[in-house]
Formats: sequence, structure tokens, C-alpha cells
Amino acid sequence: MSGARMALVSALLGLALWQGAVWVTGLPRFILPGPLLVAETMWTSRALLAEHAVVTLAEVLIGLVLGTVLGALSAIGLAASGLARQMLRPLLVFSQAIPVFALAPILTLWFGYGLGSKIVMALIIIYFPVTSSFLDALLRPNRDWVGLARVMGASPARIMWHIRIPAALPGLASGVRLAAVYAPIGAIIGEWVGASRGLGYLMLLANGRAKTDLMFAALIVLAVLTVILHAVVGRAARRVLERY
Repeated sequence: MSGARMALVSALLGLALWQGAVWVTGLPRFILPGPLLVAETMWTSRALLAEHAVVTLAEVLIGLVLGTVLGALSAIGLAASGLARQMLRPLLVFSQAIPVFALAPILTLWFGYGLGSKIVMALIIIYFPVTSSFLDALLRPNRDWVGLARVMGASPARIMWHIRIPAALPGLASGVRLAAVYAPIGAIIGEWVGASRGLGYLMLLANGRAKTDLMFAALIVLAVLTVILHAVVGRAARRVLERY
């Protein structure tokens, strides 16, 4: 069975379990709306959902691009310098020990309630996976290739550019694929803390008005955007690897 068919079967199974839970528990719709009610809300509120989804998608894409570029450059710099790895690698690990929720209010205070704070949140949450995956791959090159290049008089910069970076591209691709899943988390957390637009803001607004069906609709839109983003990034990464 193909991947698309498996995804369709999984989605139908999830919807069936969801509807079954609504029937069995008998909970009111403002606590647990059924999938049909959520689908109806998605259709009637499609313009509202699209308006906020565009904002969240912009935050995610900008954060993903900046985080990937910054993470890749950081990994190359750390791989090129042993002293930099000894000094900065512990800081990278320590940065992941700080809860993202704790940073969100500070970033909102610094960068405001607009796109800036959400982009920075997305960048922070994806920076470590990209840097870590790419750095690990850069530090494990083919020793025979590196040895041959040194015998032929290649400089460390040429070895890095022509051997270590191309060989480490699969590691970078893995990090970017993870980042495509993590980036929406940072954007939504930023919107929860302080925003006037975006799917996270729409969820809070719907929660305050007890519109649970709209909350579920926004959540489903976010999940669909994340899946599509992951698929697009994965396909782009495969094409780059096939070429280089």
C-alpha cells in the first residue's frame, strides 16, 4: 500500500475514533465537538482561518529559512575550529535546557507583538536540531577522502568545501526535516503569549468564547500546514541530495 493510501486510511481511522468518542461519552459540543461539526465550521469560517493561517505560515517559513541558514553556518564554523567547539558546544546544549515557554514572554517584550517575536521563537526552536545534525555529519567525513586530499596538498578550507560539506548534506537534510516539524511549535507558542493575528491567537480567541469547534478547526489547519511543509521540505531535500 502506498504512502498516500496509508495516510488516508490513518486519517479515516482517526476520524472514526473521534466520532466514536463523541457518541460514547455523550459530551456536549462545546467540550468535544464531532468531526462533522468541525468540518462545517472549517467551511463557514474558511476566510477567517485562511487569514490567520497565512500569518502563521509566514512566521514559520521565515523562521525556518533563517534558522536553517544560521544553523548551517554555525555547524561549519564549529566543525572548522576545535576551540570553538569546546567553548560553544556546551552553550548550545545549555540553551536547550531552557523551556521555550519561559523565553516567549521575554522575546515578546524585546521584539513586540508582531511577526518579529514569533520568527525568533521559530528560529530558536529549530536552530539546535539543524546545527547538531549538520555538525555531527561534518565531524564524520570519509577518512580516506580527507587523507587523499591532504596528500594532494588541499587546504583545510578546500577540504571543508569540496569534501566535508557535500558528504554531510544528508545530515543537514535530516536536521531541516526535523526543523519543518518544530518550526510551527515556536510560532504558535509566540502567538499564545502575545499576538493579534495567527492560528495560535485564533485558538485563544475561540477558547475565550467557548467556540471549541473553531479551536479544533484551527488546530487541524495547523496540522495540515505542518504535514505539507514537512513533505515539501523532504522532497526538496531529496532532490538536492540526488543532485549533489
